[in-house]
Amino acid sequence: MKAAELFVKCLENEGVEYIFGIPGEENLDVMDALLDSKIQFILTRHEQGAAFMADVYGRLTGQAGVCLATLGPGATNLVTGVADANMDRAPVVAIAGQASTNRLHKESHQVLDLVNLFKPITKYSTQILTPEVVPEVVRKAFKVAQAEKPGCSFIDFPENIAEKTLDKKPLIKQSPLPSYANPLKVEQAADIISQARFPIIIAGNGVVRSKASDALLEFATKLNIPVATTFMAKGVLPCSNELSLGTIGLQAHDYISCGIDRADLVICVGYDIVEYHPHLWNQNPDTKIIHIDTQPAEVDEHYMISAGLIGDIGQALSSIAAISKRHVGYPFQGLKQRIKETFHQLDDDQNHPVKPQRILTDLRKALAAQDIIVSDVGAHKMWIARMYQAEAPNSCIISNGFASMGIALPGAIAAKLAKPEQIAVAVTGDAGFLMNFQEVETAVRLNIPIIVLIWNDQQYGLIKWKQMNQFGRESNVSFSNPDFVKLAEAFGAKGYKIEHTKDLLPTLKQAIEDNCVVLIDCPVDYSENLKLTQELGEMICPT
Repeated sequence: MKAAELFVKCLENEGVEYIFGIPGEENLDVMDALLDSKIQFILTRHEQGAAFMADVYGRLTGQAGVCLATLGPGATNLVTGVADANMDRAPVVAIAGQASTNRLHKESHQVLDLVNLFKPITKYSTQILTPEVVPEVVRKAFKVAQAEKPGCSFIDFPENIAEKTLDKKPLIKQSPLPSYANPLKVEQAADIISQARFPIIIAGNGVVRSKASDALLEFATKLNIPVATTFMAKGVLPCSNELSLGTIGLQAHDYISCGIDRADLVICVGYDIVEYHPHLWNQNPDTKIIHIDTQPAEVDEHYMISAGLIGDIGQALSSIAAISKRHVGYPFQGLKQRIKETFHQLDDDQNHPVKPQRILTDLRKALAAQDIIVSDVGAHKMWIARMYQAEAPNSCIISNGFASMGIALPGAIAAKLAKPEQIAVAVTGDAGFLMNFQEVETAVRLNIPIIVLIWNDQQYGLIKWKQMNQFGRESNVSFSNPDFVKLAEAFGAKGYKIEHTKDLLPTLKQAIEDNCVVLIDCPVDYSENLKLTQELGEMICPT
């Protein structure tokens, strides 16, 4: 068979369901081989959208999402999505066609050194130089991408190699069994926890990837320790649980920071400093830190650990809980009550434009616990992270490693493909939406029902927020928007505009019932941003 046909068989062997991308001249053989494959090719309208789709698919399933582009500009368009996946610890295999090897040594049309271009933003970057190595390269790409901490692999596939013939077959899939924490470290951690008066847990995205949410709940409940989550771990402990303190990550000193300030022990479970740097929460060098993760702790002067448990996260938590002698009452009751009050202050607010808090209240009411929202990046991301009441792991997808605008719409398409039984909502600002709005056509063409909730303020709202805080005036952040309802209709989707705040929840419910691609234009009142900054600046900790 052709090397391209073997390549596709190797992808099938890895369990690939979808490839997101755009064909080009240099991957014609691969595209032709896909016609005889069970793998579905999702034709996107921009390679960045394809990479974001692979990113979110990988994050939701734990299996590497796959994106494909041609050489040169097609490949460079993958870069942002690939970097996002790599820093958000989402398994992705990115593939690019390449010119024939007989012209790679010289200046040539659209030729770039793609292996070295992708090397800094991937875990593994390689070029297929002989057809015989196809099975090994594909197996290694998936193995590396899916291993902890997950990330991206990149394969450069020259067109003349793709068309060569050979007699090979895919390699057997092999994955290492999980390792377990050293029993002596388990005893050490249990002893430290037993002596702590004000312990607190920071749970990160590693808990989601390790499917350790149940173990975390059991651990926190048995030992009566409150839990804060990072942006990318929302839902690992249901927000409705009394032990949940919500989400850390706002750079302002939020209520949840009061608990961490008072803590004499911080138990970091699946925590990754790429999300929220420890210097932002560890102001006290005497605070003890326990690190529980699949990988050793990063070296950082603000993250010096007293005990480190490396291995299966769920098993480590269960082992500690089984021997811990901690029998101390809940230390943060007043803080939890204040946080609950904050969440519900504007549940019934009728002002228009709609306040961020009211938007998230109505969105929570409209969706079931397992339904998925994919947040774009901007001011709305901060409100989602702080206020959206996630009740299940992977029900609130936030990019907070690389944090790239434009991810929400393609991400929601991937979420619906990965979890077709769940409602998928892209929650995006007007700026982020227009960075990849062409993928509305992809969703309509493929009949993938998603809801796109656009927070419309005609500004780069997060940048304005920071400008006003720092300088008291804004600089070059305003723009105009198209009529989003007409834009939706032009794509063959449905469009709604929220003219009155009371209409938001019924419109969301109608969009779910429509079961098609729906855009909702929701004017937002971002004057709440500076009010929040003022509130937190004047806050007296209730602990």
